[in-house]
Order: sequence, then C-alpha cells, then structure tokens
Amino acid sequence: MAMLRSLFLSLCCLLPAIAAAQAPASAPAECVVPSKPGGAMDLTCKLAKKSLAQEGVAGAAAPMRISYLPGGIGAVAWHSMASQRRRAEANTLVAFSGGSLLNLAQGKFGNAKAGDVRWVAAVGADYGMIAVRSDSPYKSLADLIAALRQHPDKVLIGVSGTIGSQDWLKMALVARHAGIDPKVLRFVALEGGGEVFTAMQADYVQVVSGDTSEATLNASANHARVLAVLSEKRLPGVLAGVPTAREQGVDVVWPIIRGVWMGPQVPEADYQRWVATFERAMATPQFAEWRAQAGLYPFALTGPKLTAYVRKAVDEYARQATELGLMR
Repeated sequence: MAMLRSLFLSLCCLLPAIAAAQAPASAPAECVVPSKPGGAMDLTCKLAKKSLAQEGVAGAAAPMRISYLPGGIGAVAWHSMASQRRRAEANTLVAFSGGSLLNLAQGKFGNAKAGDVRWVAAVGADYGMIAVRSDSPYKSLADLIAALRQHPDKVLIGVSGTIGSQDWLKMALVARHAGIDPKVLRFVALEGGGEVFTAMQADYVQVVSGDTSEATLNASANHARVLAVLSEKRLPGVLAGVPTAREQGVDVVWPIIRGVWMGPQVPEADYQRWVATFERAMATPQFAEWRAQAGLYPFALTGPKLTAYVRKAVDEYARQATELGLMR
C-alpha cells in the first residue's frame, strides 16, 4: 500500500512537468507585433494569420492570435522572446523587418546577435516611401526638398524610431542626395508606422518617412499623398501612379524584408514544422493575393536560406551605419 501511495505521489509530481512539456505544441499560435497597432509589423502578423489559417496553423489548438509588445523599436519583444521564460515557446512567432536587422546591426538590441533566435520565414518585400497629408501644400518630392532647403525648422518629419533607424536613414539619404545636411532636419521619433501616420493626420508632423505597405493603407483611404517610393521602378497596385525618387532626380532605393522569427530554444521538430507550414502557405495563389492586398511584394525565404540572408544583411547594415557615422 505504501508503495502504491508513493507511486501515485510520484505520478502527481510528474504529470505537471509532462503537461508543461506538451503545452507548446498544442497551445494556440501567437504572432507578436513588436510595435503599436496599425503599422507594417502589424500587417506582417495579419498576413501570417490569414495565410496560416488555410494550413490549420500546424497543430495549434485555435486560430492564431495577434499580440502587441511595443518598445525600443523591437528591443522589448526581442529580449522578451529571447529570455529564459519564453525562448522555447513552440507556437510563438515574432514579426521583423529590415529595420529590425538594422537595429540589431547597430547594437540597439544590446549584445544580441543574429544567431540568437531562429529565423522562420520572409513573407514579402516592402519599400521605403515619403508621404504627406492629402491636403499638404507639397505636391511632389521637389516641393518638399525646396521647403526643407528654405525652412528645415518648420517641417517636422515623423519616423518610427530614433536617429539611426531605417526611417531616419531613408530621409537622411534623400536629404543628403539633395545637398541638405541631415543634421538640420527636425525628426519626431514615434513607435511604429501606425502611430506615425496618426501623428501626421493630427498635423503633429507634416511628413512621414515610412514604408509602402503602410502608405498603401492610408493612400487608399485618401489619408495621405505619397510623394515618392524608394524602389527601383514604379510599383503595381494602389501606388502605381507614384513616381520613384529616382524619377525625380534623387537616387535613393530602400528595400525592406518582412518576416517572422522564433525563440532560440524552440525544439527542432517544431521549428521545422513552422518552416514547412510557411513554405506550403506561401506557394498558394491565395497567399500571393493576400500579400498584394497587404502592400507587399514577392520575396520568400525560409529556414537556413533566410538565416544566411539575415546574417549577411546585418553585416551590410553595420557597414552602412559605420559609413554614416552612426557606429564606431
């Protein structure tokens, strides 16, 4: 009897551990947006949710949920998911962009390195753009540049992030190409593209340096006028009528990758399951349609190929940042 009682107590102690070990595989899938709602990071998770619904979210117990963890332009989400508490969560994805990789390259995530997390999938490409309110007096990029030359102190430029962020760099490169010292420009640092566009609608800032995916949402609602896209050639869809910066004499191109990653200690089987799920989802015609609706363009990499791309991109961003005097 004593032996049976001892065995029962042992099983009672063991069952919670077994349940904890099994929980990640059966837990509802989650996509973490490392910014406030409304920006391109939000779009990335929403695209993932839509596309993975058709795949059954690979063993998740319920449809993917989206949560928001803003702060430090991605730093809070990075450190949360790389922490001991969450680093092995098998059904949690985190959105990232080229801006995330730029911040990583500049050390804005502390001592974090590209190899500290598991890169799952790149779901599309985005491009930089410059926009103003639909009732703005600036009708072209030339109009804006003229105003910045004459009265740079009177034009507030909204960006997601601080000095050295990709939104800051886009506008700094445009200004420098036009012969304007970026140091005279007035930037307003905000948290995420949704907040930047909200600030422009409230006339808190007069210009947005952001992304075409964010502009697609606002331009289609007549909330903004996009002055230039920072792509090699004109883009299809809602922004088809917008000239590139190159067309307007400013040779600046800024592509942006968008995708998702997972914690560093996610079991290999779960990581491979997510990689395979994204590969199947992104191969469907429905995904291509949803990607276009999100204002993104074809760019698909998964697993080891994405990991190699990310590491190379981080090295290149570090080189560019050093050349611009943002790193020592």
